[in-house]
Amino acid sequence: MQRKDLQELARIRIREARTLLRSGEYAGAYYLAGLAVECAIKACVAKQTKKHEFPDKARANDAFDHDPVKLAKLAGIYADILRDARLHVSFAKNWTIVKDWKIDSRYDNRARPDAEACIARS
Repeated sequence: MQRKDLQELARIRIREARTLLRSGEYAGAYYLAGLAVECAIKACVAKQTKKHEFPDKARANDAFDHDPVKLAKLAGIYADILRDARLHVSFAKNWTIVKDWKIDSRYDNRARPDAEACIARS
């Protein structure tokens, strides 16, 4: 999968999440918003991959994780996220929710505030 594909998937998933949020389907909105974040961060990881470079096995395996914090560290953007969280109260609040998103969130019944927090910065 290419970086542009991940970017497009992020846009699609956040659009779907917004639709669910407007419909009052908060659990689905939260889940899809988390997928959007995952795709967006993975696009950042893909940007670091050089053409014709054979990837390090551990790094390649780590890129298939779903944890937003682990992926942000792999992408090299975690320090930026922490800085923005210190500078912006609303970002810090939203990141507190987003960082706890798990792929298994599809089985959760999340509330409206969690869905709104995941979608707010997109």
